Amino acid sequence: MPEHMPPGTLLILGALLVPLLRGHLRSAWMLALPLVSFAHLLSLGHGSYGEIQLFDYHLTLARIDKLSLVWGYIFHLAAFLCALYSVHVKDPIQHVAGFIYAGSAIAGAFAGDLITLFVCWELTAVSSVFLIWARHTDRSYKAGMRYLVIQVGSGVILLAGVLIHYGDTGSLAFVHLGDLSFTDNLGPTLIFIAFGIKCAFPFLHNWLQDAYPEATATGTVFLSAFTTKLSVYALARGFAGTDILIPIGAVMMAFPVFFAVIENDLRKVLAYSLNNQLGFMVVGVGVGTTMAINGAASHAFAHILYKALLFMSMGAILHRVGTTKASELGMLYRSMPWTTFFCVIGALSISAFPLFSGFVTKSMTLTAVANEGWDLTWFVMIFASAGVLHHSGIKIPFYGFFGHHDSGIRCKEAPLNMLLAMGITAFLCVGIGVFPAPLYSILPYPVEFEPYTASHVVTQLQLLVFALLAFAVLARRHWETPEVPCTNLDSDVLYRKWIPALIRTFNGIAGPARDDFIAGGKRLAANCIGYAKSYHGPTGVFARTWLTSTGVLLIVTLLSAYLLFVYRGSF
Repeated sequence: MPEHMPPGTLLILGALLVPLLRGHLRSAWMLALPLVSFAHLLSLGHGSYGEIQLFDYHLTLARIDKLSLVWGYIFHLAAFLCALYSVHVKDPIQHVAGFIYAGSAIAGAFAGDLITLFVCWELTAVSSVFLIWARHTDRSYKAGMRYLVIQVGSGVILLAGVLIHYGDTGSLAFVHLGDLSFTDNLGPTLIFIAFGIKCAFPFLHNWLQDAYPEATATGTVFLSAFTTKLSVYALARGFAGTDILIPIGAVMMAFPVFFAVIENDLRKVLAYSLNNQLGFMVVGVGVGTTMAINGAASHAFAHILYKALLFMSMGAILHRVGTTKASELGMLYRSMPWTTFFCVIGALSISAFPLFSGFVTKSMTLTAVANEGWDLTWFVMIFASAGVLHHSGIKIPFYGFFGHHDSGIRCKEAPLNMLLAMGITAFLCVGIGVFPAPLYSILPYPVEFEPYTASHVVTQLQLLVFALLAFAVLARRHWETPEVPCTNLDSDVLYRKWIPALIRTFNGIAGPARDDFIAGGKRLAANCIGYAKSYHGPTGVFARTWLTSTGVLLIVTLLSAYLLFVYRGSF
């Protein structure tokens, strides 16, 4: 096995053989590929590999150190779990796309120069779009096209920044890239924007909620693991300690909460939740201390697992029932008890309950933020944690498997390979929460942090108990209403509806285009002012759902605010 071969290459090459195999041989090959690729990674020591001269550019195809290894380990683990989860799928295109996608993400995490990173960046975009198109619906085709334009556009901006940076410095090394400035440091600034698009920064995020819910049941699990986490790694490598990341991350944590609490499609709820969790990592990278970087890296590791587990459970519902709309589900726990159990473990993990993985990683970032005096950001993180408990900790398992009514749907339990993948992932979520030392040992810097202190446990339990109590009381008083079908308007309405309408107007089709534009405006206005309208009818149900969810978050935030003052000195 050549030493100069970058990690992840075996996954890419091995994917090309998948269509040539059939039956159990294909399944065995798919499960073996991530293991062989991981063995290749373990055979390489720290250092640089594959140094080549291409034209005038000196490239380093792979650079292995403790930071890149965290992503290398979890990406390989995610590739194996995704392969196991999707082994029943007969479509070879999905398998080929999934492995090339995973392999290019792994290669990108070990890229030692910016040109290699760009190649991997674009390869992840081109390969992953087939996981969306494989759904074979009109919606998935259109969402995939929008996704591809945005992802490839991010790569074009990245390449422009790389070339400008090379012209200014003569270096392509993928290291810390310096301060941001459109006048004095344009190259790194463009690179930062490219990273931000792939990381789903505010107003650059809509591709995530647009595309992920339209992918196949197994494709969304792949998508949740690699693209955005590769961008978090890129930010940690190139822009650690950049202050602007702290307010960006704070906004990322907060705004998805308000969309997730009213969203009817549970996979889209998880897409908003993914955006929320990315905010915690971005804040950690922005703070930039050793504890904050450790927190961001460990949170990325744990998040890939528990988010994959939640997407797996929703994928199992989609596979058996054909929908993940909360308004159409109810009492599925009777038909899918194991999937329900694994989903609850994922919900407890993302909610950061003690003894689950989210607690031992999220608390590290919270402590790092508090230690550096970012009190307002710390408060936003508390608020966002309450939101996570609602839309992922309660809403996902409740509406997915219990609900306010019996939908009458009776189906088979998820296929055995799906259950095995969910079971392994659930075991890891609990294992990391109970024994965090193995995870801490692979982090980029020595860990001087103990998650299970009285202040950490009491702070988190009070937050969680307050939130659960608030929702229990409101549900008992019938303020927590069933989910209803609705259109959740986000800022993507600008380029999905209004801009096309304007283009049609300028092309001379003024009447219909104007009607589309006005109709879009009316829908947006209805979304904004409908919350204050009567509590009768569909609009009232929608308004009550939003007011209840937002009100509960406000109550939880106020009840937990004093923690900032009670335990501030204990961090």
